[in-house]
Amino acid sequence: MIKEDGSVLVHRPVGYEPVNWQPAGCLFQTRVVGDVLHVRAIRRKPSESVRISFDRVYLLSAMSLVDRGEFSLHASEEDMQRAILLEPSILEDGLKPITYEKKVEPGFVDVYGVDRNGKLVVVEIKRKTAGRDAALQLARYVDFVKTVANREVRGVLAAPRLARGVQRLLATLGLEFKALDPKKCTEVLRKSETRKLAEFFEEA
Repeated sequence: MIKEDGSVLVHRPVGYEPVNWQPAGCLFQTRVVGDVLHVRAIRRKPSESVRISFDRVYLLSAMSLVDRGEFSLHASEEDMQRAILLEPSILEDGLKPITYEKKVEPGFVDVYGVDRNGKLVVVEIKRKTAGRDAALQLARYVDFVKTVANREVRGVLAAPRLARGVQRLLATLGLEFKALDPKKCTEVLRKSETRKLAEFFEEA
């Protein structure tokens, strides 16, 4: 399969991953030797190529495909956690994560950090609507941290939205809610991977 951006993928009859490929920007050479069609995809930097030989051709088609769709893959709770660690400002400006999956007596704190005022921040992440159980779980974590910390502690429930009545419960418990969109977290992770690739190719 050769795409219009110059990328090429070689697939087996089964499975979704290509067994060989070259990224966009390849140059292509074709030639017929005897009854065999040879296609060579050449990548300029780094210099490498893929050679594909066809001794039989059952179908050859050329199409101009139009893609107006938007691919959307929502993040898991682990992805949302990683996004906060990579870019804490998506949750709160000035937040500095110290650690994650911090062991406390009732369980594990998703993200543990310090805010711009030096207060400890305990973050509980939920991928979907956060309910009463999530608020009570966060309260237990905060109560434990308060017994061992020598400074003020904030509890933050991070989720796309709250179930009915949970905002009032959080206020009663002295906790906070921060809206966190899984789609935004996915964008943070995608940008991070793009930066890593760009840095890799710059070094190469």
